[in-house]
Amino acid sequence: MVLDGKRGIKEVFTGIPIQHCQFHQIKTINYYLTRRPKLQAAKELRAIALSLTKVSEGYFTNLLNQWHEKWNKFLKERTIHSENPKRWFYTHKRTRSAYRSLKTNLPYLFTYQKYPELKIPNTTNSLDGTFSHLKQLLNTHRGLKCERRWKLIQEILRK
Repeated sequence: MVLDGKRGIKEVFTGIPIQHCQFHQIKTINYYLTRRPKLQAAKELRAIALSLTKVSEGYFTNLLNQWHEKWNKFLKERTIHSENPKRWFYTHKRTRSAYRSLKTNLPYLFTYQKYPELKIPNTTNSLDGTFSHLKQLLNTHRGLKCERRWKLIQEILRK
């Protein structure tokens, strides 16, 4: 099964090999770090994330761990809240979030390499194309009630 990153779905399908879409993972990294990050740590982390589709799990894990060792102190930097000195927040929240996303999804990013016999794709691209075709067909029949719409979807998927 290839997932695009929605939370909670992994728990529903226990016992089934799950591949997290690498394209969606890179989109998440771009969301947190932007396409042109200013901080050196963010630039390096983005470069590691972009190598995701070209390397093995072991190599990627090693790169990510080396990056974390190098920038661990940087990630722990805190800023004291200006109005309340007892409150604080992490200074580099977006870089932390990008790293956490990679670390959390790491067990699911290389499932396609662990089970080559299943021929699991590493992205949801083929599925996304199917859904856009389905949406286009449904938009042609806009005024359908829910029950009829469901029957139409079932008929289209049967073909």
